[in-house]
Amino acid sequence: MDASKHTPPLWREAVGEALRDQRHELGRRLVDVAGDAGVSPQYLSELERGLKDPSSEMLDAVAGALGLDTAELGFRAAARLRRAAREAELFSLAAAVRRGDALPGVALGPSAAGTDPLLEHPLGSADPAATPWGGAGEAFLLAA
Repeated sequence: MDASKHTPPLWREAVGEALRDQRHELGRRLVDVAGDAGVSPQYLSELERGLKDPSSEMLDAVAGALGLDTAELGFRAAARLRRAAREAELFSLAAAVRRGDALPGVALGPSAAGTDPLLEHPLGSADPAATPWGGAGEAFLLAA
């Protein structure tokens, strides 16, 4: 598995993905949204692909053309970054297990209580407070 696929995206990439997803959800063509926002179709395409670092005015114009305000666009981009960071963390932990490396706070091998040591790790815990993102590891795996 390619580790580069598990590197969190840049902010501009997350914003571009959020814009493209909203445009697709609305069933709108790139050229029409670009016209409504007052930008060229090429610029909007580059923005959606995360190749441009737009000004706040440009983001406001494009988001507005898609029926979003910039706060909602920022929220969606931030959610993408959080999800990507969690995926990268899980990928890193899975790679450590495949290599046979010990996980922080977990001794690989039977525990004194005879339970599975991976279930004792916060990422395997069913206790929401024990995980780094405040939710159970199983819930994240199902949601991803």
